[in-house]
Amino acid sequence: MFYRDERLALFIDGSNLYAAAKALGFDIDYKLLRSEFMQRGKLLRAYYYTALLENDDYSPIRPLVDWLHYNGFNMVTKPAKEFTDSQGRRKVKGNMDIELAVDAMETADHVDHIVLFSGDGDFRPLVEALQRKGCRVSVVSTIRSQPPMIADDLRRQADNFIELEELKDVVGRPPREPRMDDRMPADQSAD
Repeated sequence: MFYRDERLALFIDGSNLYAAAKALGFDIDYKLLRSEFMQRGKLLRAYYYTALLENDDYSPIRPLVDWLHYNGFNMVTKPAKEFTDSQGRRKVKGNMDIELAVDAMETADHVDHIVLFSGDGDFRPLVEALQRKGCRVSVVSTIRSQPPMIADDLRRQADNFIELEELKDVVGRPPREPRMDDRMPADQSAD
């Protein structure tokens, strides 16, 4: 539930939201997402968190990051770490949980409602702390994928759970066809 006069802030865990939308078979149209939440309340900030591979000649996430930055999103990025696992596979790690948590705690004194786009159970203590500061917290993720993309304890802690699939007609667009030269960007890998 949203109230038109409440001050909102969005916190988007980029890799988690990407994975949830992909599991449901659509891409997020961030312009529509921002517009949707501007209608639900007084949107003060929209933060997007992602790790970037700095040494790649081309990163498929770079155009999205640039677009979001120029279109009113507060971008929080850091270099991803690249490593080889025990089976010799190239892996990319880029966890942005601490940055998101710190920003949310700092923002809590200036907003009434925080919307967290993530199903990561590590955020349950953050949601609880935000609630103690007087913020209402909505969590956007999905239970309709196999397996569900939201931790049960995070969903239960939130004041409001928003099923991402129910936003599909409002903020979704069909997934684009991957090109042959596309490689998985850092924020699209699992933690």
